[in-house]
Amino acid sequence: MFANRKLFIATKHQKENVIKPLLEQNMGVECFTLPDFETDNLGTFSGEIRRENDPLTTVRTKCDQGRAYSNCDLVIANEGSFGGHPSLFFANADDELIMLKDYKNNIEIVAREISVHTNLNAAIIENEEQLLAFAKQVNFPSHAIILKDSPSRKRWVFKGIQNEVLLLQKFRQLKATYGCAYAETDMRARYNPTRMQVISKTVEKLIEKINKRCPHCVTPGFDVVKANSGLPCANCAFPTRSILSCTYKCQICNHVEEEFYPKQKTEEDPTYCDNCNP
Repeated sequence: MFANRKLFIATKHQKENVIKPLLEQNMGVECFTLPDFETDNLGTFSGEIRRENDPLTTVRTKCDQGRAYSNCDLVIANEGSFGGHPSLFFANADDELIMLKDYKNNIEIVAREISVHTNLNAAIIENEEQLLAFAKQVNFPSHAIILKDSPSRKRWVFKGIQNEVLLLQKFRQLKATYGCAYAETDMRARYNPTRMQVISKTVEKLIEKINKRCPHCVTPGFDVVKANSGLPCANCAFPTRSILSCTYKCQICNHVEEEFYPKQKTEEDPTYCDNCNP
C-alpha cells in the first residue's frame, strides 16, 4: 500500500533527520520536505504563539496543512508536549505524538511515546555564574537555550542559542534592561538532540502499528480502540481496574477482534484489587 509512494514530512525543524531513514527503510517510501513549510502558526514552545488545540488535533492539522502545501497524499507529522509525567510524580516528560495520514486510502495511524528522557528545564537567572551552571545542567551547547525578559511577558525572546559568547551577550543585554533573565531549554527538535531520540522511538512504534494488518482485509494499522479493564485478582478473583483485554478495529472494513491478557498477565496482584484493598 505504501511502497514506492512519495511521503511528505510536515516539519520545519529537521525532524526528517530521524524520520526519513526509518520510514524509507521499513515502508519503501520516498520521503521529502519543503523548505518554506510553516508549522509555528499552530503554536510555539517559546510561547509567542499559544497552541490552541490538544496535541492530537494539532498533529492532525499539521498533516492536513502538509497535504495542502505539498499536494502529496501521504503525509507524516509530529507534535510534542512537555511537562510533568502523567504518573511519575516530580519527573518531567516528553510526550510525543506522530501521525501518518494516507489521504488516498483514508487511513490515519498514530503512535505515542512518553519519556522521562528530556532536559526540560527553566530558571530565572540573576548572574553569569547561575547562567553557566544552568547551561551545564541542560547539556549546552549541544542543546540550545532560549533567553527571555520574563516567563510571561516575552517582549524579548532570543532562541536557538548554542554559543557561549552569544549566550553571555544576550544575558547581559537582558540584565541591563530588566535586572535578570529567564532561561529555558529550547525544545524545538533541531536544537534538542535528546528530543530527537524520543521522536525516533515514536517512529519505531508507528512502524510497528503500520505492520499490524487487519486479519480480514490486510489494511495497515489494525490498532487498539479500547482497553478493557477486569483482570481478576489473584486472591479473590474480583475484577480489578487492570487491563483484561484490548479491542482492535480496522479503519476500513470495521473488523473487530479482542485480545486477552495483552500484558501477559492472567491475574492481578491483590495490592491493586478494590475488594482486597478497598
